Amino acid sequence: MKSLVFAILASAAGQPSTGPSAIPVRPAHTYSIVALDRTTGELGAAVQSHWFSVGSLVPWIEAGIGAVCTQSFVEASYGPLGLELMRAGRTAEEALAGLVRADKNEAVRQVGMVDARGRAAAHTGSSCIAAAGHHLGDGFACQANMMLKDTVWKAMAQAFETTGGELVDRLLAALEAAEKEGGDIRGRQSAAVVVVRGQPSGLPWKDRLYDLRVEDHPQPLDELRRLVRLNKAYNHMNAGDDLLTEGKTAEALKAYALGMEIYPDNPEMVFWPAVTMAATGRVEDSLPLFRKVFALDPNWAELLRRLPAAGQFPKDGKLLDRILSLVPKKER
Repeated sequence: MKSLVFAILASAAGQPSTGPSAIPVRPAHTYSIVALDRTTGELGAAVQSHWFSVGSLVPWIEAGIGAVCTQSFVEASYGPLGLELMRAGRTAEEALAGLVRADKNEAVRQVGMVDARGRAAAHTGSSCIAAAGHHLGDGFACQANMMLKDTVWKAMAQAFETTGGELVDRLLAALEAAEKEGGDIRGRQSAAVVVVRGQPSGLPWKDRLYDLRVEDHPQPLDELRRLVRLNKAYNHMNAGDDLLTEGKTAEALKAYALGMEIYPDNPEMVFWPAVTMAATGRVEDSLPLFRKVFALDPNWAELLRRLPAAGQFPKDGKLLDRILSLVPKKER
């Protein structure tokens, strides 16, 4: 890959080169957005299409480097090569220009890029199927092809710029705005969103705050929003676990409470805060939570029985019996 990167760098400087030129075979006609949150430094990408598993092909992203969406007749190498070029110090515009220059089939490509400083670039090839176009904004790029109307990418930009909340919320708003404008002329099938931290940790799997895909669904954006909501709840739960490991019990319980508030019907969100409360002396506060979980599924009671042996709950028979007395009696 590095030799090809060097070739593209040469091409961007005006020298002959060869690069992505495979015959286009994956027509992921779609709409997408790449963006930087200037407040947090987070980078994100989101996409929706009438194409199976669009999230496995279109978005590419790396914390501290940039984000890429490659679509239309997809040349997937725009993703890793674009990131490699930005990692080497090229701006998003320079990286994209080099890749386009080296691509014999650039006329059917559509690509959006943003680097870690918020410099955005996009390319819509002259042979992309109408309606096709893109919009560049401060720290983001929206791109769409095979749309019902040519208002899609501008509507995406407006929604992104006017929506508050986390970067993931703004990305979803952009996708939903595209759908309200008619979206993909063929309909809808799959969607994805990826958001990474502003500061890379050196451990890529820890840098991903959201990495969600809806592969095949009649309403992929509705399902994606549900998954984002669940992801937010688990982000708080994970934060609670980390705080608990550090001995910060009060802060951990606050984080757990936020998770329960976001997704109160998930027993996982209720059980572990209850365990923490009971184990740290807040037994009375824990009992309503245990009662709720046991009513949903008595297997949670069996899990509780197993925790003391694993060192995850006090070896206190009276405490355990008191909690387990809340398990609903089986009807005879």
